[in-house]
Amino acid sequence: MVNQKVLELANHISRKKIGAKDAILPQDPEYKILEPVVSTEMAEVALCMEIRKKATAKDLAPLCNKSVEETTQLLLKLADAGVCFVNNIDGTDTFWFDTWVPGIMEMMVNHKENVFKYPQIAEAFEAYGRVRGPKTTGAFPVGVGLMRVIPIEMAIDGETRKASYEEVSKYLNDNTIFSVSDCSCRTARKVMGEGCGHLAEDMCIQMGHAAEYYIRTGRGREVTREEAFEIIRRAEENGLMHQIPNLDGSGKTHAICNCCGCSCLSLRTAEMFKNVDMVRSNYVSHVDKDKCVACGECVETCPVNALQLGQKLCAPKEEKKKRVETPRDMEWGPERWNPDYRINRQDVAQDGTSPCKTECPAHIAIQGYIKLAAQGRYKEALELIKHENPFPAVCGRICPRKCESACTRGDLDSPIAIDEIKKFIADQDLNAQNRYIPKKRHEYGNKIAIVGAGPAGLSCAFFLALDGYQVTVFEKQKALGGMLTLGIPAFRLEKNVVNAEIEVLKELGVNFKTGIEVGKDITLDELRKDGYEAFYLAVGAQGGRGIGIEGEDAKGVLAGVDFVRRINLGEDVTLEGDTIVIGGGNVAIDVARNAVRTGTGSVSMYCLESRNEMPALEEEIEEALEEKIQINNSWGPKRIVTENGKVTGVEFKKCVSVFDENKRFKPVYDENDTIIVKADNVILSVGQTIEWGSLLEGSNCQLNPNGTLKADSLTYQTDQKDVFTGGDSFTGPRFAIDAIAAGKQGAISIHRFVQPGQSLIIGRSRREYHALDKEQIDFEGYDRVARQSVKHVEQDGNKDKFKDPRLTFTEEQVQKETQRCLSCGATVVNEYMCVGCGSCTTKCKFDAISLVRVYDGQGVAYEDLKPVVVKQVLKRKGRIAVRKAKDLFVKG
Repeated sequence: MVNQKVLELANHISRKKIGAKDAILPQDPEYKILEPVVSTEMAEVALCMEIRKKATAKDLAPLCNKSVEETTQLLLKLADAGVCFVNNIDGTDTFWFDTWVPGIMEMMVNHKENVFKYPQIAEAFEAYGRVRGPKTTGAFPVGVGLMRVIPIEMAIDGETRKASYEEVSKYLNDNTIFSVSDCSCRTARKVMGEGCGHLAEDMCIQMGHAAEYYIRTGRGREVTREEAFEIIRRAEENGLMHQIPNLDGSGKTHAICNCCGCSCLSLRTAEMFKNVDMVRSNYVSHVDKDKCVACGECVETCPVNALQLGQKLCAPKEEKKKRVETPRDMEWGPERWNPDYRINRQDVAQDGTSPCKTECPAHIAIQGYIKLAAQGRYKEALELIKHENPFPAVCGRICPRKCESACTRGDLDSPIAIDEIKKFIADQDLNAQNRYIPKKRHEYGNKIAIVGAGPAGLSCAFFLALDGYQVTVFEKQKALGGMLTLGIPAFRLEKNVVNAEIEVLKELGVNFKTGIEVGKDITLDELRKDGYEAFYLAVGAQGGRGIGIEGEDAKGVLAGVDFVRRINLGEDVTLEGDTIVIGGGNVAIDVARNAVRTGTGSVSMYCLESRNEMPALEEEIEEALEEKIQINNSWGPKRIVTENGKVTGVEFKKCVSVFDENKRFKPVYDENDTIIVKADNVILSVGQTIEWGSLLEGSNCQLNPNGTLKADSLTYQTDQKDVFTGGDSFTGPRFAIDAIAAGKQGAISIHRFVQPGQSLIIGRSRREYHALDKEQIDFEGYDRVARQSVKHVEQDGNKDKFKDPRLTFTEEQVQKETQRCLSCGATVVNEYMCVGCGSCTTKCKFDAISLVRVYDGQGVAYEDLKPVVVKQVLKRKGRIAVRKAKDLFVKG
């Protein structure tokens, strides 16, 4: 039932009359926000107040025909609800109400009890800008909007034309009383279940009269000026930007909001309606392409997606430059809005960006760390790598180097030795004194369980630890590292390298429990009872796969992954006689090379694929051949020949083709072309399986036909909502870097899951990259420079047979190799969409992005706003008419 007095109040605050064409109706957000907490009596008192006019209970009592005592109590209730301010002025409580936004709606949402008890308060706040926002399009000149972006101060330190009202410090230094509260926008999003992962707690600062009100009504806690500066610093570190209520007059405000673009209802004006002038500062980002290395740090922190990764090598296409369409001189309706801005963010420009960053499964800032290494800034290079990959020393030794395969330099002469540069940088982590330990961003404290200490689980643990979660990793083996430790030979990845990078996780507070098999020794339900709020299942693919042929169970037949694991665990493994390895992938190569080191006879490999089709990396094939391993292509096993239950050989049949016309795996054999090869040992390395044991019992988790866990491809959430997965458990056997990338995404999802009201997808980068078109590059004029090569150490027979013979680049080699980088990528700026917050400048390590002052707008007090808006509306109408006339002339 509609409360008529409350409806009348909603119209009164909106300066409208019931019955008028534009009157506030019961379904409108202005009524909806008041309805659950404002009584008829409260509305009767508020109807006697005027916007921004201070009054006492004594002033208002005669107007509403109530006693001073009753009026006082009703005014205090209004203040508690957030409908009006209360301050003690000269010993007397004084009351007044402000605009809906900024003002009443934020204050009502910041009443923590009410907003969760009555979610329509949050819903009405969210709806207000969505419903009323379109009417403001193009109506406010720069600097005059209801809210205004204030640049991060260090971003404009060198700007000689800056004004004092553009500095955050001015507002903090001008005031003496401060409070901090939860962000009202992020609180509303949280209540609605639409949070973006940026949390609301202790983020927005009030000053002066607003601080007094927030402290008195329990909306915020009092802080010192020094603490307020610290809150500003912490917000900037976490990628947030600043806005102020902009209706107090130029150089005046009562609050500083620390905002994110994915939840802020003020920035929605720019992002959804593209009405950027309503909120922007006087500044626009400018990129120096000569300095920019497309690391992507600025792109990821930009709150309004005004920055994208582009390129700087391709010749511009012969196209007429498109005129920028903005509401400044165009009629602007829903067809030009971006209502899905919270889920359709694009990080890469249409022309594409660096192929190396694109092809890397973790999208590491390769061009960026190469540039830092070229400048001798190795610690900063390591820090940049670890934004995406916590295990660069490991990857520097075993990565498949997709980045190098895609490297633009490879079209000129030879690809950059990216992995060797990374290996040199990352070797700092091998020395405890030089180790880079990232700074924690938060201290959330929720308990999270990781099952499996392989690359996916360790990566997830690393990124959760950075946010201060209590992470425990459960590993059924005695050793940590999963396949990094147990599945990769020491001559490719020495275990001290893995252990050194795991030590960083221990420094961050990650707890490890080895020798515990979750599902057998302890169940997920038992862990839930122990306070664990989410689980990341990353058990990997550590089981061998059979091939279903005769003789497979004979003595002398081994699974490749089991064989390598036993060696890595230090067991005494010796192969007597000749050995055949069946398989043509990287694991098969590892198995064969291990067999050479533990056997007494010859080692040969047989695989279905031709040499060009072998899934193993070319580098690993060459290393196998150097060790006198014979590789026999295009042969498939028909049966294992046995005598008295013991292997004596393998019968193979000729494989004519491996894939059908659709590139699907479908071998075709010539059954008449067979051979029998003698052997004493047969090691099967034709794939791996995932051994779930009893881990999933009692859960809603579902498996795919291939044994992998069903989960969402973006969030990695399974059908059991508190269970997430990643790595081989989700994709099947892949490379360590794929698992590491999945671990970070799993951590992002788990953070959002355990924090109330957060969406797993809103405001999240989908990591969709595409590379520049190399055919558009003119390579004329580039010097051909030889790629630096890795030296190998001379090994001392059996003594060094399990040591990695590959040396690391010298610093001189690193300097020479980094100079070969063509620096393909660069950030591009949409100058209209840029709100001039300066957040991008705080992330750039290359001084490549800066704020340039291009506007000169100043704030206007609410009382003086109307004529400014009317003038702007008339000017805009004129510009629209001129543009229409020009368009007609061009068409004619």
